[in-house]
This record gives sequence, C-alpha cells and structure tokens, in this order.
Amino acid sequence: MKMNQGVEWALHCCVNMAWTPAGEAISSAKLAELHKLPPAYLNKQLQALVRAGILDSVSGPKGGFQLSRRPDKITVLDVVLAIEGRDLAFRCDGILKNGPGGDMGEDYTRSCLISQAMRHAELAWRTELARQNVAGIAQSIERRFPDARPDTLAQLLGTDNRPES
Repeated sequence: MKMNQGVEWALHCCVNMAWTPAGEAISSAKLAELHKLPPAYLNKQLQALVRAGILDSVSGPKGGFQLSRRPDKITVLDVVLAIEGRDLAFRCDGILKNGPGGDMGEDYTRSCLISQAMRHAELAWRTELARQNVAGIAQSIERRFPDARPDTLAQLLGTDNRPES
C-alpha cells in the first residue's frame, strides 16, 4: 500500500501543533518552513485536516491552524483518512464471475478468498492506525529526542522556550 506524502506531512504538523500552547495558531508558512515543504501543497493537506475536523483554521494576523481537539483524541487513522479518503485500499472487481464455473449471481466480494484476505489485512492495518494517536507519537518523540519539542517551538513561535541550564 502506498500513501500520499501528504500523510507524513500532516502527521508531523499535528505533532508540532500538539506541542504548541493552547489557543496558539501556527501558520502554514511556518510549518512549511520548518520542514522545508512546498507551502501551497502543505496548505492543501492542512485544509483537508480542517474539513475532517482535526484542525481549526484561525483567521487574522495571528492566524493559522491549531488542533481542533486534544492530541490524544486524534488517531493516526483519522489523519490518514483525512488525506487519503475513506475508500478501501483493495477493491474486488469479482473477476471470478468470468472464470470457469463463475456464477453471475454470486457476490464474489464476500465469497472470494482473495477478497477476504485483503479485507482482513486492511482491517488489521486500520485497527493498528486507530490504536495510535498524535499525543502518543509526540510523547515518544520527546523521549527519544529531548530537544525536539523546544527546538520546534522555538522555530515555530520565534521564541526560545527551552529551560535555562
């Protein structure tokens, strides 16, 4: 299964926004600059997250985007579906109808063993993505890379939020 690169971009942006103070909107330009991404294309991904109810768009001079709900309530699957759409990855065309012994009245989407295997795999994949959330990823990044949060916030907010040593 191949996903659009916008999924990666959207997930990183959600993690970055999980680190920002409540009520702080981040511009798509700042997010694009942080990750060296094309601003117009990133903005399209962020707008898809707004339509899916994952982000809020804030207008005005200090506008931008912010999470619309707590990061622990945003799953990786939510983000994937917002960017990729809700269609299943595999679509059974029922080609068995045309083969030897094929039955035009049979629902091969349900009875075909290949279709069943693919649906089972997709269910497992979606279940795993639904199990993981933005908050958990953000926490894992912070444990593995302790400077990630303060360095990201310093670049996004234009301030140094790191504790003094």
